[in-house]
Amino acid sequence: MTKIGFNVLAWSANVSEDLYPIIERLKKTGYDGVEYFVGSEDIKNYKLVGDRSRELGLEVTCVTVVSPDANPVSDDSKIREKGLDRVKWAIDRTHEIGGSILCGPFHSAHAHFYGRPATADELKWSAENMHSAGQHAQQAGVTLALEALNRFECYLVNTMADLAKLVKEVNHPHVRAMFDTHHSNIEEKKYAAAVNDIAPYLEHVHISENDRGTPGSGHIPFDDAFAALKSINYDGWLTIEAFSRSDPDFANAINVWREYDDAWDIAEKGLKFIQEMSAKHGLK
Repeated sequence: MTKIGFNVLAWSANVSEDLYPIIERLKKTGYDGVEYFVGSEDIKNYKLVGDRSRELGLEVTCVTVVSPDANPVSDDSKIREKGLDRVKWAIDRTHEIGGSILCGPFHSAHAHFYGRPATADELKWSAENMHSAGQHAQQAGVTLALEALNRFECYLVNTMADLAKLVKEVNHPHVRAMFDTHHSNIEEKKYAAAVNDIAPYLEHVHISENDRGTPGSGHIPFDDAFAALKSINYDGWLTIEAFSRSDPDFANAINVWREYDDAWDIAEKGLKFIQEMSAKHGLK
């Protein structure tokens, strides 16, 4: 049965007790789960926030990225090793906060380019690194859900076909894939074909509007997306990922320069929109 989550990046990239009023209201709003960004170095807070989430009856998923100095596809083997260590660190924090899924584009450094397409060596290095990360995730009880990003944020994997090829090459049961309606709106011809491409590996879904505001308020073809998910009988998370300038450092890092919608407007109207679309398309 599908579950609906909300990513608190709409308020903050930090994991701390400051999030308590937000997750308490998300629970009251009707969410099944909450998604946290794994990046804060204050390790003790992951367990504290995870404990509070469980007390509220909220399940947890996580998302993370890696930086160029820990790039899993660097031609420098020491940097690749640092990349694997960073992903293992994020897996450990996901375990501490009680998360079952760690998603994101950590197959390569976020928004880092060399002015050329991906090479065969880079795809091989990424697959090797993600296989090792999968072994670490398996012992922690975490499943990795790799993400394809649009061409302005990533060059290694942009489409569901690219991502399916990488996950197949990784060949580990704890390394799977996610589908994001925002990135696919930029890179895919049709949602139906994209979802079909990734169906054998699909573990997680981000519901995100074209401008990162309230789902249903923009021009994402959500009827196509939900119909495609129904066609493969998807029964995992439908998690809203939206952005704002509430956390200026994070907003500046991802080129968010204006407010798209009020964060609580996104949370409240977004939940209702997903419930209505799920019912319309028979997604259970």
